[in-house]
Amino acid sequence: MKHRDITFAEAIREGLDQSMEKDPRVIVIGEGVPDPKAIFNTTAGLRDKYGNRRVFDMPLSENGMTGICIGAALSGLRPVMVHQRIDFALLAMDQLINNAAKWHYMFDGKASVPLVVRMIVGRGWGQGPQHSQSLQAMFAHAPGIKVIMPTTAYDAKGMLISAIEDNNPVLFIEHRLLHQIKDNVPEEYYRVPLGQAKVLHEGDAVTVAAFSYMAVEALVAAKALKSAMGIGIDVLDMRSVRPLDVASVLNSVRKTGQLIVADTASRTGSIAGELISQVSEQAFDALRTHPVRIACPDHPAPTSHFMTRHYYPGPQMIADEVLKMVGADKTSTNYRELCALMLHDGPHDAPNRGFTGPF
Repeated sequence: MKHRDITFAEAIREGLDQSMEKDPRVIVIGEGVPDPKAIFNTTAGLRDKYGNRRVFDMPLSENGMTGICIGAALSGLRPVMVHQRIDFALLAMDQLINNAAKWHYMFDGKASVPLVVRMIVGRGWGQGPQHSQSLQAMFAHAPGIKVIMPTTAYDAKGMLISAIEDNNPVLFIEHRLLHQIKDNVPEEYYRVPLGQAKVLHEGDAVTVAAFSYMAVEALVAAKALKSAMGIGIDVLDMRSVRPLDVASVLNSVRKTGQLIVADTASRTGSIAGELISQVSEQAFDALRTHPVRIACPDHPAPTSHFMTRHYYPGPQMIADEVLKMVGADKTSTNYRELCALMLHDGPHDAPNRGFTGPF
């Protein structure tokens, strides 16, 4: 297997390309799919290779076009629909929740909706309150829809291929700050299972279960904690919101006895709260202290670059919560070294240029 590093965005493009090459039923449709910027370069060259009958733009009619894609899926195609931002998918809630999610159940398993919907979440470059929401918990609340959030380029390709092959509707959620992070990605066509967490870092002090970009922030904190203070933590990249891999978190919590859940969404009603609830129900006796939820505040995301610094949680908040749990000294020279190791390289509201893996 050839070793090569490509970006998260390039991995998505490759996953789409190989899926379309393997299966002529796969089509790609969405807002900006054939544009020159090609949605962070994730659809570049696909229209030239497969033609405008398989790769095409769509009008700004999200609910109607989602219904058309559901009909296409029911008719035997395997559409990959791009809403660009998860905020835009709010206009298609009726189709996604009342049709895509329920069709298989309502027709007693005789019909399926093999539809993938790509959505982009997260901060970056002043996107503001209507372009930065992380609404994964809202969609995951509806039975019948799978909701996944890969973090690494390796998983982006493998999970996208698995999602396209899945006979259920799958929401494939990408954090925009992940698109330029590189990882080792095989050239081959491969699958990554949906609904399984992955251990990014091992330790026995605290379990940190993280979703999407927060897994990167947790990994930055984990490496700094180990280097500066000798504290080892388990970091689990959850990768999937529904199905939710509670079992992997339980295994880790039974080892560490302490749990932090880091989410990209607002605090109230978040998947972080759901995960903490399930762990508390199933392994309360394993917890040595109360679990901690790290998430965004319960108000809309600011547009201002200066205000976002105090809105989005990062590795510093994760590390401080770990230190509080283990009772470590925050006045030492080691703590100052820890803080220095976690400094963001570049503007706060843009990808961390200092982080390129490995995962």
